[in-house]
Amino acid sequence: MTEAFTQAPTPAEIAARSEQVAPQLRRQLPPTPLVRFGAFSDELGAEVLVKCEHLQRTGSFKARGAMAKILTLTDEQRARGVVTASTGNHGLGVGNALAMLGGRGIVYLPENASPSKVAALRRLGLEIRAEGTDSGVLEPKARAYAAEHDLTYVSPYNDPDIVAGQGTIGLEILEQLAGERLDAVVVAVGGGGLVSGVAATLKKHLPGITVYGASPARDAAMAVSVEAGEITQIDGQETLSDGTAGSVEPGSITFELCRQLVDDWVLGGEQEISDALRMVIDTEHQLIEGSAAMAFAATRARKAELAGKRVAVVSCGGNISASTLVRALGPL
Repeated sequence: MTEAFTQAPTPAEIAARSEQVAPQLRRQLPPTPLVRFGAFSDELGAEVLVKCEHLQRTGSFKARGAMAKILTLTDEQRARGVVTASTGNHGLGVGNALAMLGGRGIVYLPENASPSKVAALRRLGLEIRAEGTDSGVLEPKARAYAAEHDLTYVSPYNDPDIVAGQGTIGLEILEQLAGERLDAVVVAVGGGGLVSGVAATLKKHLPGITVYGASPARDAAMAVSVEAGEITQIDGQETLSDGTAGSVEPGSITFELCRQLVDDWVLGGEQEISDALRMVIDTEHQLIEGSAAMAFAATRARKAELAGKRVAVVSCGGNISASTLVRALGPL
């Protein structure tokens, strides 16, 4: 059983753990491309390199953290079972890891989770429990169930192994840069595991890099918490960036990491997210989900200060349902 963490590891400790787990992950998951988006670069007057995690197995970066955590478990622990809470992508990552390594799992989902993600979770053999609409409420329920039944709880973000797994994205970016400069990175933020891992690994080697955290204005729990100086529960509204939705778990290690590592917070409106999604489809003919579009929208919002710079955008996922896509591309 994994207990809640009350003291955050340092960025250096996360970076070191990412470097340790990277070779293991490389044997299980493919690296994703780092690609220049020409039309978007021209629009911004910047060199925009996109880390295409929407092409990762399961369609999301979440496959990395989940695999990193499941790799730490024994065969007996995986066979007994793991429990997690997810808006969908983390659950898919856990399901994929269990399908590859063996084991059974239970996932607590919000009742309004994407139907396409729910169907995919079922195909991976996970037992699904849909309760409520806020992942911040589901996490304590899932953690309590795991404790009661002596199962392993796999947090979506509040775990050093999860954060370190996401940090391998930063290591791949460094490798793909091949020594060329990078001035900034833009990352969508929900619980903060992705931005914490990516920023920790990048800042270790590129200490001058600027890290932008991107969240929807309708549901920006981590940004609000950092501004308040403590983890703050908010009443989030429905957003196209559903992959970042939900409260931050009390005591989350990612809070302190985000405080230290994120240099600027960018909150985007629904129209900006929709416009960014449309831009990627029209110019690159690639399908991304709302949380990835949030990162593009934030990059666009900082156009003036990014002009002339080299910036990486982490396109975190591509799991968007047809109904959400229709809503995103229609009038808001």
